Amino acid sequence: MKVSIVESILSANDEIALQNKEILDQYGICTINIMAAPGSGKTSLILRTIDALRHRLRIAVIEGDVASTVDADHVATKEVPVAQINTGGQCHLEAQMVRRALGELPLADLDLLLIENVGNLICPVEFKLGEDLNVMLTSVPEGDDKPYKYPSIFVAVDAVVINKIDLLPYVRFDVDAFRKLVLGMNPDVKFFEVSCETGQGIDDWAEWVLHQRERKG
Repeated sequence: MKVSIVESILSANDEIALQNKEILDQYGICTINIMAAPGSGKTSLILRTIDALRHRLRIAVIEGDVASTVDADHVATKEVPVAQINTGGQCHLEAQMVRRALGELPLADLDLLLIENVGNLICPVEFKLGEDLNVMLTSVPEGDDKPYKYPSIFVAVDAVVINKIDLLPYVRFDVDAFRKLVLGMNPDVKFFEVSCETGQGIDDWAEWVLHQRERKG
């Protein structure tokens, strides 16, 4: 019975997610769902992405947090539309939450929507939101063993961003071994090595994001 209940919840979520995607596709908006553990740098990556692409794309952000508007307040300083979702304890965003947030955004005036999911490496990957692409962000201080511990998220994503590479001289993180492990799980995944602190690698990441939007026509 418990399995049936879980399947029912996911099925209902997927149906709303499909409706969300239809709405976003109607406006030609490329939507990227960014997932990571707390402290990996999701908001920092979003801020860097806005800076890199603000003169080429019209960007909005949905911020997902258990509580507070701290990250949304940071994004708002970039003068882009931002909608805050507080889950009240849930460890992930759901499609219905995103549906409500879409009502707060000027969809007709957007090219790119970045969704910052709740900081978690287990739950978010199970719940579709209506996104075009899923991105996993990890950071050097977290260690290179995350794919062993949380394989599902690495299998499901389109790109993996390794953040805080400016700390590689000081932290044990084998980039080559990490890449090899993830590619064994997900051969088509795209990798980016960035530092949101120094800006290293951000241009390559931003160009990939731009290309994803251009593919939507």
